[in-house]
Amino acid sequence: MPASQAHDQSMPIVATGGTGFLTAAFSLLRREPLIHFCLLGGLIFGIDHLMQPPLQDEKTIVVRKSMRDAFIKGFSEDGDFAPTPEQLNNMIDSWVASEILYREGKALGVDKGDEMIRDRIAFKLQLLLFDQVKLEKPTEEQLQAFFETIRSRFDQPEQVSFLLTPATDEATARRQLDDIRAEREPPELRDQTRLFPNRPIASLAPTFGDNFRGQLLNLPIGEWRVLQANDGWHIARLDGRQPAIPVSYLSVRDEVVRAWGTEETRKRAWAAVQKLKANYTVKIEN
Repeated sequence: MPASQAHDQSMPIVATGGTGFLTAAFSLLRREPLIHFCLLGGLIFGIDHLMQPPLQDEKTIVVRKSMRDAFIKGFSEDGDFAPTPEQLNNMIDSWVASEILYREGKALGVDKGDEMIRDRIAFKLQLLLFDQVKLEKPTEEQLQAFFETIRSRFDQPEQVSFLLTPATDEATARRQLDDIRAEREPPELRDQTRLFPNRPIASLAPTFGDNFRGQLLNLPIGEWRVLQANDGWHIARLDGRQPAIPVSYLSVRDEVVRAWGTEETRKRAWAAVQKLKANYTVKIEN
């Protein structure tokens, strides 16, 4: 079956609407592990406003079990994946930092004349912290070392292009393979076969499974084979493979400078929050 007979479709993964504020917040957290904690705090504040009443002791922060359960449940959009202990601790740390900023901001009176919910109050103090961060000009050695830690953002990854039939059981897939090789496949099978152009290799295992990834990469170009994926059995044809293309530091230097400034500002603002945290007692319910 020629590639021209299959639909030219990519497979974007798009979060569906209607899952609510909580799911959107944790979906963002999962997809962007380096996002500024100020944005995380803004998202998570709305949850806590509904789930945790104000405490009498302003220097004690309690991470309630109901909130930890909400973090775990909302980690993935469909609730099928639970966070690792490290990821859960990161979410708790982000919320605690946001709570500290809210209380410190309120103590400074930045909420005067503002009736918005507490995320706006904390965000004001976050802006104050960021404004106070003064960065020295980085050296070229610092920038190049930083570039090596984030170069995956800029390098073009190794990619493959392939055709894939809908998932089915193994017996059906093998019958379909015989039909394709004999050029007698039904029109509906051609119509349902999808083209995945220039798909990064790193995205194959999370979507289709490690077994599928390994088998696909070992296929000869242009030959149909039955492969097993997470969702069932498919017939796949590898149509092309492009090697990774690394970028040079100089070609993206300006972007590296901006990324370095953002990351350093985030680190120093976070360090300021940690100093404030020393004045608080954090209790996490089991």
